[in-house]
Amino acid sequence: MDDQSGAPPDSEIVTLLEQGEKADALTALERLSMAGAADQQACLRSLKAAADDQPKLFDGVLTSLTVFLQNSERPTRLTTAKLFVTVSESAPDSVVPVVPTLAERLADESEFYYVRARCAEALGYVAVDHPDAVVSPEVVADLRIGLEFDKPEVREKLAKALAHVAMGRPDRLRYQVDSLAEHLRADSELVRYHLSTALVVIGSACPERLTDAREALVSCLEDESRYVRGRAAEALGLLAGTKSVEAFPEAQLEEFTVDEEFVAERARFALSQYRGAEPADGFTGIAARDAIRTQTSDIVSEIRTPEGDDGCPHCGLSLPESGPPLCPGCGTPL
Repeated sequence: MDDQSGAPPDSEIVTLLEQGEKADALTALERLSMAGAADQQACLRSLKAAADDQPKLFDGVLTSLTVFLQNSERPTRLTTAKLFVTVSESAPDSVVPVVPTLAERLADESEFYYVRARCAEALGYVAVDHPDAVVSPEVVADLRIGLEFDKPEVREKLAKALAHVAMGRPDRLRYQVDSLAEHLRADSELVRYHLSTALVVIGSACPERLTDAREALVSCLEDESRYVRGRAAEALGLLAGTKSVEAFPEAQLEEFTVDEEFVAERARFALSQYRGAEPADGFTGIAARDAIRTQTSDIVSEIRTPEGDDGCPHCGLSLPESGPPLCPGCGTPL
């Protein structure tokens, strides 16, 4: 029997995992690693679909999947990376053992940038609960440098990962404040939102470090996105609490107190910090890591533009009119 005929059926590994037959599932994965590219991708898509609903199925299994993240076929690596993202979002404990492999793919400058972006996204999710397993100086540097990519979808994933790193260990990014602030004028609203969020979280632990971002944060008060304006006000409030803020935009923030609720609440918070007033109950959750973590998913969903007719039918990624034969987001044929 040749390698390709020995490939397990698309759903076999999922069925084995659901039945608790982990050893047999690992054996099937080994067979899959010797199969042809088409069989591998079909099976990995089946595993990704299962992870959407049952991410904990993959506890103790992901190490055996890292071979596909190092596969010679780009679509195979993309689908595998997307699978790791899905599991890391809901079951980050399961992903901790494969953090070194994800970090290696992120650091590989020859790797396809969408694979690197997905690995960054997965590392970010894990970093929230397991910062010590993820947040090395090397990973932080790779994420920060990655903000220079010319692909907006990639920058969004890296900015998102940095926000999650901040939520896990804000002090690890305290010396990156000026570098993050440089990208607060990015074209992508999601990049600006994630980075302004990261700065708020860093400021919740090290407010004095926000001095390096003061000018950029004041500029963000003019941002068209209410969520970026709100986060900027929130960060300026934290900085004002240190009593070392210069040229505080008091008049502008006063105008914001009648803005949309997300902005108005944070403007009032910033003003109370600047004026030394006692915090009111209405500020509960503002500049608090747990609250920001809870809010972010819904905010990102609202910011994200609806899928258009020119998007990938599988993952929704926006594509140019003369797009590639494979979706760079999920790796499936178009």
